Amino acid sequence: MLQVEIAVVKVPRHGVAESGDTLEAIERPGGGLSVVLVDGQGSGRGAKTLSNLIATRAMTQLKDGARDGVVARAVHDYLYTYRMGQVAATLNILSVDFVSGSIRVSRNNPAPFFVLDSGRVQMHSEPSTPIGLYPSTKPVISEAPLHPGLQVVIFTDGLLKAGERYGADMELGNYLAGWQAPSSAPAATLAEALLNRALELDRGEPVDDMSVVVAAVLEREDTRRVRRMIIDVPVEKISERHDDLHGDQFDQHNL
Repeated sequence: MLQVEIAVVKVPRHGVAESGDTLEAIERPGGGLSVVLVDGQGSGRGAKTLSNLIATRAMTQLKDGARDGVVARAVHDYLYTYRMGQVAATLNILSVDFVSGSIRVSRNNPAPFFVLDSGRVQMHSEPSTPIGLYPSTKPVISEAPLHPGLQVVIFTDGLLKAGERYGADMELGNYLAGWQAPSSAPAATLAEALLNRALELDRGEPVDDMSVVVAAVLEREDTRRVRRMIIDVPVEKISERHDDLHGDQFDQHNL
């Protein structure tokens, strides 16, 4: 039985409390999964508000059954009209489509994405424009059939900027070419390894928001058809109104 594992890691720019990147994931109405990754222009609260707005609109249309390319165009048209061509954002939609039996990437992002398959690494760097700037912007769409051993890596441009201030280079293609996928949790292991390498090059102080998404297709002997999702998020600040609550108590509200 084929099994798809999707892992996400993200970290904000050093000195900024909140990442300007937004990532959302849903189950597709026709079967499968979609992940939306948006990098809003700038950083901090303004970028987060923008990326969250775009991701929300994209997710709504995907839930309604719209095709990925249609969603990317519609979200671009909205941002271009709403901000009159003055604000940009990058958009990646990664979909695992059970109906077509394929994995698909719709990309409005100058940063490339990578495919690992049978020991080979392929970089997809076809020219691509962020959404929001030009009236006729379209996504670049790539698709591959689902099969064991396939891994797809998408990310925001902060990953590529890692080490720049110190004259270092992420050398992402070379790093992936030498990557040996573990037999268990390949997506999570690779996502963590990429982020750790980027943080090391930036000496623990990322120069930009970084987000990495890895999708891996596995062959596993498991007939239980169990789906799992694990979320791990650091909480840096607790609202003052809850300071007087104990750990085993909850506010009660009239609904």
